[in-house]
Amino acid sequence: MGSHFGYNNPQFGYFPRLPPGHFCTSLLNKNKMKTIFITGASTGLGKATAKLFASRGWNVIATMRKPETETELNRVTNITLLPLDVTDPEQIKSTVQRAIALGNIDVVFNNAGYGLIGPMEAVTDEQLTRQLNTNVLGVIRVTQAFIPYFREKKSGLFVTTTSMGGLLTFPLSSVYHATKWALEGWSESLAFELNQFGIGIKTVSPGGIKTDFVKRSLDTSSHPAYSALIEKLFAGIHEDSFSTAEQIAEIVYEAATDERDKLRYVAGADAIELYTQRLKVGDEAFRKGMGQQFFGV
Repeated sequence: MGSHFGYNNPQFGYFPRLPPGHFCTSLLNKNKMKTIFITGASTGLGKATAKLFASRGWNVIATMRKPETETELNRVTNITLLPLDVTDPEQIKSTVQRAIALGNIDVVFNNAGYGLIGPMEAVTDEQLTRQLNTNVLGVIRVTQAFIPYFREKKSGLFVTTTSMGGLLTFPLSSVYHATKWALEGWSESLAFELNQFGIGIKTVSPGGIKTDFVKRSLDTSSHPAYSALIEKLFAGIHEDSFSTAEQIAEIVYEAATDERDKLRYVAGADAIELYTQRLKVGDEAFRKGMGQQFFGV
């Protein structure tokens, strides 16, 4: 399944010179391959996941806001690029229909999202709306658009990137945590209603990822009353202790292929350590420990 962007794409009306029988053989092989639909595939975990699945024989439909600017995934023969801004409900509907028209889809990986850090007092309504539209409503709308398709064929799997921030919290991230905790609860509830139709629901909850997330995918708010806490929080962010996007992509692949009746996949050494600690000591003790770390009380 080739990219939609490139002059040698049959969808633009130009067929490259191929050996006899190549086209039929290619179609036959593709029909046997599984397909994953990925949102937020332009960078980071989304791109790493697209490359991993493609390398393991999957067809990949990689979506992003500006696929025409992609210079790496468009060179992979079994990756198709489609435009998708998950904050645009109408584009979600049209892109999902275009994807379904390309052939059978087995897995939808809801990955598009970004962080918002800063005191709640200073968050603008525009920031609040954009965060909820991207991290929550975008995921829900993409999923909703695929449900009839999966229900009718009685199979399919939704995998959603949440975060360790959907299992525990840090200061100055209340809106971001609201979106990730929402996705965890939404996924758990949705599984009850969709499992009966053969549709799986899973979440991947990563810790820190070594990408340009802090510079590229992070929005901030600020207020002088919180400046000391903001400095302390950012001073504690060390990407050298994070997992690579490729390491987390392996967990996504595991979730997509292990056929286990399992909802939650905690990914990354930091996420596993912190979540394990929370489960061990309990919610209240963990919360108080976090407060002591940042406030010394």
